[in-house]
Amino acid sequence: MNIKTSIAIGLLILLLCSNCTNVNKTNQPESTAILAERPPMGWNSWICFGTSVTEDEVKANADFMAENLKKYGWEYIVIDAGWYAPGMETLEQYESATPHQIIDKFGRLIVDAEKFPSAKNGEGLKPLADYLHSRGLKLGIHIMRGIPIQAVEANTPIKGTSYRARDIVNTDSRCKWYFGFYGIDTSKPGAQEYYDSLFELYESWGIDYVKADDLLSPIYAHDEIEAITKAARKGKRPIVLSLSPGPAPVENIKHLQSVAQLWRISEDFWDNWEALKEQFPLCRKWQKYICKGHWPDADMLPIGPMAQRAMRGTPRMSNFTPDEQYTMLTLWAMFRSPLMIGCNLPEIDDFTLNLITNKEVLDINQYSKGNKELFDRNGIIAWYAQSEDELTHYIAIFNTTDKDIESYTFPLQTINYIGDGVRPSERRKGYATAMIALALDECRKLGIEKVLMVCNKENTGSAKSIQNNGGVLENEINVEGETVQRYWIQL
Repeated sequence: MNIKTSIAIGLLILLLCSNCTNVNKTNQPESTAILAERPPMGWNSWICFGTSVTEDEVKANADFMAENLKKYGWEYIVIDAGWYAPGMETLEQYESATPHQIIDKFGRLIVDAEKFPSAKNGEGLKPLADYLHSRGLKLGIHIMRGIPIQAVEANTPIKGTSYRARDIVNTDSRCKWYFGFYGIDTSKPGAQEYYDSLFELYESWGIDYVKADDLLSPIYAHDEIEAITKAARKGKRPIVLSLSPGPAPVENIKHLQSVAQLWRISEDFWDNWEALKEQFPLCRKWQKYICKGHWPDADMLPIGPMAQRAMRGTPRMSNFTPDEQYTMLTLWAMFRSPLMIGCNLPEIDDFTLNLITNKEVLDINQYSKGNKELFDRNGIIAWYAQSEDELTHYIAIFNTTDKDIESYTFPLQTINYIGDGVRPSERRKGYATAMIALALDECRKLGIEKVLMVCNKENTGSAKSIQNNGGVLENEINVEGETVQRYWIQL
């Protein structure tokens, strides 16, 4: 097999060997409500539209998701920064010392009705949320740590209290890249009540997901994270909490798992191969903390048509090559990172659409366990996972070097599993049959006498490859509503 530079070599749908061992289960924190049982999958406006996304554009992307992607698990529509900032379209406007933001009488950001006309009657994002919910989708928004500078200047009252904005503000604490907010001193009376009032407002809008920014890096805002979490949990509506930006400090893992459903492990990730290579050691560092309801987040997927009005770059297709995109999505799947698409979905190309609707890869992201890096050998990296029912096992092998590699061999003892997988464009050429044959030869060398191979009944191609190598059907079983065939091969 010719292994090309930057390509994930084979996401291998694996075969259970007779001498396989169980993989340790991930460490699940106790007594934590599961709001995001599986890694969230959705769309975020930032990569494509920056701070200028409009209601029509949000609806257009939501409609595309509902009609084409929802059946694959995609469900969140997240409006990133700027929904409260009229006229903010450029990087210069975003980086202004005094960005224009709209607040209500209690110092809370409210929706720019120029971008979101349905907010004109004072209903905020509720009409948009209702629309998304009617389509089976969920709405998320981006917020910043702290209190708007406009609220401090006007010294607005804090809802339900006798306190005002200047009673809780910490003017020495300010975001390093966006200057529209001051930090909040959570030891002051009225501080928690201010955050409570924010989430009371978001609940009234029907918000399902909040991406809270300026909390992890360059400072770890422990006390404000606590205040935001308390506020989010007081309402009756479940709200998934995502913390940004990265890198999150891994030494704070116990706190992160106690407060949030996902948190960023890297700085903003864009379509650059060197940046993608940097994600591998970060995923390795965080792999043992993957667990149900709590997801280390490798950031958004910069694929497809992007940067129409973004903060970075000009309108373009992703700078990633097809091989690099296979690599990225495979790593995100094996690591079980949340998946957030950043492109303009109505303009999506066939390649990108096929990439994000690959059921086998998405199932690994959503339904696998035991996810871990097996080894990194001078840039050749292998990851392992298995299905929740332990009937199927997966290996992904990546070439992150700058060299083409004609072949790569490692002992099967490293993984105790074998399998095959072929890129869609290369199927029906006999590669799967040949790969299985080569793997079985290695099994014989190891003294293995019998191999169990499984495949979905509807996957006639896999069944044929197994049969071509002597596979004898033993039985069929039902796994989550799908019929799985079990074949034994005598060696």
